[in-house]
Amino acid sequence: MSIEIPPDHPRRISLETREMIIEGHQKHIVATAGLLAHGRGEAFDYFIGETTTEQSRHAVRAAVAAMLTAEHPVISVNGNVCALVPEALVQLSELTSAPLEINLFYYRKEREDAILKVLRDAGAKEVLGTHDRPSETIPELSSNRRKVDPDGIGRADVVVVPLEDGDRTEALRKMGKYVITIDLNPMSRTSVHSNITIVDNIVRCTPLMVEFAKELRTESKEDLRDIVQAFNNEKNLGKSLEIIVNHLKAKVVEDIGGSLEQ
Repeated sequence: MSIEIPPDHPRRISLETREMIIEGHQKHIVATAGLLAHGRGEAFDYFIGETTTEQSRHAVRAAVAAMLTAEHPVISVNGNVCALVPEALVQLSELTSAPLEINLFYYRKEREDAILKVLRDAGAKEVLGTHDRPSETIPELSSNRRKVDPDGIGRADVVVVPLEDGDRTEALRKMGKYVITIDLNPMSRTSVHSNITIVDNIVRCTPLMVEFAKELRTESKEDLRDIVQAFNNEKNLGKSLEIIVNHLKAKVVEDIGGSLEQ
């Protein structure tokens, strides 16, 4: 880490996460646009109180259950995800038998190589989506993200797309994929069009997904399917918005000492 952050700093975790993104950019893992995307996410994290809510835990549980019942689950990896939680990604991949697939909007081979190295250093034995592998395209997309690995996202029934862009999420849904996302903005196109949206910071919820995977992997397929079927993403997003509104109201009263009703 390029700077020393005092352990008692009230914004320590947020600043440490920011430094991880900056270092990822310096190592060619994170695109320049990824810095801006992270800043937007920080704002929404503040809105939910920079904590994993019970609603988010509910979504995490359903997401892991969906991965464990899938025939061919896949975890899509971009630069920001790789810079922030590579070890947790590898653990989740192993526990759910969901291979990792690199998929980049701002593609450069230099970035792909840097991401591949980080994932392998974190323990990944196989990484899909690299330039030396076969590829196919997602219909209706013209960006670099249209290219997918036929043994990964191409054949997947469940796709985890953390920190995703909305157009690919919509395209994946049209292809019949079951899409799980991690997105701090419950109003984004990705959140709205996904089957399961985890409204949480990826640095908190990915390790939590690992813990749930360890817990749920011994459950029967029937019980896991019941968990998935009981989940309603529209209600999930509505409750997440309610959490944001209530948190902001509480902050106004706490910090300003007034009331929104005045």
